[in-house]
Amino acid sequence: MKFIISLNILFITICTWANQPLLQNNYLRNGQSLNGRWHYIVDVYESGYFNYRMEPHDGTENPGSSAFFLNKKPKNKTDRIEYDFDAAPTMNVPGDWNSQKEKLFYYEGTVWYKKSFNVENYDASKRYYVHFGAVNYRADVYLNGKKLGAHVGGFTPFNFEMTHLLQEKDNFLIVKVDNKRATDEVPTLSTDWWNYGGITRDVTIYGLEATFIEDYKIQLTKNKNDEVSGYIQLNGVDKGAQNVNITIPELKINKSFLTDKNGFVSVRFPVKRVTYWSDTNPKLYEVTIAIAKDKVTDKIGFRTIETKGKEILLNGKKIFLKGISIHEENVMRGGRAWSMEDAKVLLGWAKELGCNYVRLAHYPHNENMIRLADQMGILVWEEIPVYWTIQWTNAETYQKAETQLTELIQRDKNRASSIIWSMANETPTSKERLTFLTKLATKARALDDTRLISAALEDHGKKEDQNIMIVEDEFAEVVDVLSFNQYYGWYGGEIDNIKNIRWEIDIDKPVIISEFGAGALQGYHADNMTRWSEEFQELLYEETLPTLAKIPGISGITPWTLVDFRSPRRTLLPYQDGWNRKGLISETGNKKKAFYTLKEFYKNIE
Repeated sequence: MKFIISLNILFITICTWANQPLLQNNYLRNGQSLNGRWHYIVDVYESGYFNYRMEPHDGTENPGSSAFFLNKKPKNKTDRIEYDFDAAPTMNVPGDWNSQKEKLFYYEGTVWYKKSFNVENYDASKRYYVHFGAVNYRADVYLNGKKLGAHVGGFTPFNFEMTHLLQEKDNFLIVKVDNKRATDEVPTLSTDWWNYGGITRDVTIYGLEATFIEDYKIQLTKNKNDEVSGYIQLNGVDKGAQNVNITIPELKINKSFLTDKNGFVSVRFPVKRVTYWSDTNPKLYEVTIAIAKDKVTDKIGFRTIETKGKEILLNGKKIFLKGISIHEENVMRGGRAWSMEDAKVLLGWAKELGCNYVRLAHYPHNENMIRLADQMGILVWEEIPVYWTIQWTNAETYQKAETQLTELIQRDKNRASSIIWSMANETPTSKERLTFLTKLATKARALDDTRLISAALEDHGKKEDQNIMIVEDEFAEVVDVLSFNQYYGWYGGEIDNIKNIRWEIDIDKPVIISEFGAGALQGYHADNMTRWSEEFQELLYEETLPTLAKIPGISGITPWTLVDFRSPRRTLLPYQDGWNRKGLISETGNKKKAFYTLKEFYKNIE
C-alpha cells in the first residue's frame, strides 16, 4: 500500500496544474460537506495573488508573506502580515456574495474564501478529493498553502485530488474566486442575467479507495431499445485487468467485464421487459457498478429520444414538449439557486403550469435540477453560455466553450430527463461562428450520440412581406431540432398583428420555439395595450400561442420565462428596477395573469 500511495503522490505532483478527470459519481457517494460559513476577504487589487510587479505569488518557489493562500500569522509583535482570514467576516457557502453582502451587490472581482477543517474518520490508505459543484468564474484552489489547481467556467463541476497535502486535523482550504467578465471568456462581457460571484454550489470532501470507479455511462444503445451500452473507467494504479460487475436487479441483469491496462472497459448487453422512462412514467432502475473495493449505485432511466421528419419521438412515440425556460435563481432570496429545495420550487411551478419539459437557460444548472427532473418526469434542454456574441476566432475561447460542454455532458450523460444539448443562444450569423458552433456540435455527438443537438437561433421578417417569418442560419442544417427565439409584439411588431404572422420553414426537422414573451410588473394592472401591465403580457400570450401552434412541425415551446430574474441591463423604474420582468411569476413568488393563460393552453393540448 505504501508503494501505491507514493506513486499516486508522484502522479498528483506532476499533474497539479492539469485538468483532473471529473468524479462522475460524487452525488451518490458519502462525503464530508464543507458547506457552511467561510471567512472571506475582498481583494479589489488582487494584492493577495500578485506582488507589486503583477507577478503571481503562486508562480514562485518562495511566495512572499503577502500571498493570501499561505494563511500566514505574525510570528511576533514586529512581524508584518497585512491580512487575517480568522478576523475576516464570514458568508455562506454555497452562495453568491452579491445577495449575501449589500456592499458586494454590484461587485465584480476577486474574493478569497477560507475554510478550516478536520477530516472525519481519516484513513491514510484512502485517496482524498475536494469537489466543487461550481464556482463563478475562475477558481484557484489551495490546501494548506499549496496549490491544488485552477478551474475556469462558472457553472460546471470540478475536483482536485489532495491526498498528498491533506492532514487528519488542522487543514485550511483557500479559494480565490474571480468573477470579472472578459472579452475572451464564455460567456463574454454582455449578458442578460446577473453575474453572481462566489462558490455557488456544494463543496465536498470524498475519501476514495486506492482504485475506484471514476466514470461510467450506462444508457440504451442508439437506435436499439433492447440493448444497454456504455463504458466504465477506473482510476488507480491497479485499474488494469480489474473485474467490473454491473447489476440491475429488477431486470435480472448481472454482468461482468474486465478492464484494459488503462482501467477502461466498454460494456454492452441485452435487456428485456424494460419499462421505459417517460414524462408520464419516470421509471428509474437501481444500477450498481462494483469492483473489489468500490461500489456505486445509481438510479438510471432508460429511454430513446430521436427525430423523424418534423417529429420528436420519445420511446418511438411522438411527443409535444410543453415547456418553460428557467433561470437558476431563488426567487425569495434573490440570489443564485443552489439547493434541492430551490430545485423543487422551480420544477414544482413548472409542473403546476402543466409542463413536461424545461429549458435550463443559459448555462448548466445545478445537478439537483437534472436529478429531480429524472424523478419528476420532466424532459430537459441543457445549455452552455455561448451567448449573444463571443470571440469566434479565438482558439482559447473555443476551448473554454468545449470544456464547459464536455463537463456538462460528463456530468449528466446518465440522466434520462436530459434530451437536448444546446450549443448557443441568439448568436449572430457568420462563417466564423458557424465553424465554432459546428465544432461544438461535433464534439457533443462524439461524447454522446444518444441525445439531440440544438441551439436557440433567431427569426426575422421576410423583406418582401414582414408578416412572413423565416430563419436564415446555416447552423440550422447542423442541429437535430430547429429552435428559435421570437418576440413579435414585444421587440418590434404590433401585438394586434400577431394573428397575421406565419412562418416559412423549408427544413424537414422538428421546430421548438425556444423563447417568446413580454415583460410585466406583477401587481401592475391597466388595459391590455399598456406595456408592463399584467394584461399586456396576458394578451401577448393569448395572441401568440395559437399562432405558434400553426407552425408546420411545431414540437414544443419554452416561453421566456418562469420567474422574474435579476439583470443589470434592466434599469427602467418603476417597472424593471434591475429585473427582467418576462417571468410568469414575480421575484416574490406571485403568479401573473399570463401564468394561467399558458396553463390553460397546455391543458388543452392533446
